[in-house]
Amino acid sequence: MQVSYAKPLPRWVKSLWVVFALPMLLFISLPLISLFVRTSPQNLLLGLQLNQVQQAVILSLLTSTVTTVISIILGTPVAYLLARHRFRFYRVIDTLVDLPTVLPPAVAGVALLMAFGRRGVFGVLFADAGFAIPFTLIAVVMAQTFIAAPLYIKAATIGFTNVNCELKQAASLDGASKPQVFRYIMVPMSWKALVNGSVMTWARAMGEFGATMIFAGNFPGRTQTMPLAIYIGFEIDMNVALTLSIILIGFSFLTLVIVKGILHRQYEDVVE
Repeated sequence: MQVSYAKPLPRWVKSLWVVFALPMLLFISLPLISLFVRTSPQNLLLGLQLNQVQQAVILSLLTSTVTTVISIILGTPVAYLLARHRFRFYRVIDTLVDLPTVLPPAVAGVALLMAFGRRGVFGVLFADAGFAIPFTLIAVVMAQTFIAAPLYIKAATIGFTNVNCELKQAASLDGASKPQVFRYIMVPMSWKALVNGSVMTWARAMGEFGATMIFAGNFPGRTQTMPLAIYIGFEIDMNVALTLSIILIGFSFLTLVIVKGILHRQYEDVVE
């Protein structure tokens, strides 16, 4: 019996794929490289000393961290519900969770304003109590949470779904309560997915622009996050825009390194 082996592709065919891939790779890399070419280390240091830049960085770090914590606290029950239960309106809830990720950010901002604005459906109740949400730090966190929390929920849902049901059943048979099963089985077995979702939520909140602009405004030192300061920087001081853009690239790069590192370790665990 003769065994036929596929002939290896010629070298020129392999090189052809590189040629086809090069335009898109250049399109992605050249704008990023241009930011660093246009910004000298001296200008970057000067930009970091600007009060507007420091305020925007601190505000973004603060609100993104608060958003991530809120997403974990409020999003984990939703993720567990979607992962472990099938109910009548499951697809409706699942679609509702996904919706903010595909909505234009401006639409999300208008929706938040119509709901919680001074004349919004629910904002009137807060206004009557003398408590205004729009154009405050709370509005920044709400806008970021609306846009970014679904990333954590979907990642956590995948993590909870992948936990072996036999482990959960065995723990229940040994007398573990549902909170104990969740704490000692579900969370440890899905921690990588939870960390990935948290990191991606933090990064998405850091880069949120449209919903924040409409619902929270662009007030330096109060609601002006880094993306909003970049927008104003184009009109007032280009060095501010370039400095903050490089900072955001650094945060985004660090986020991807963390996520890819965790995913790589998870792949190695599966292979082993």
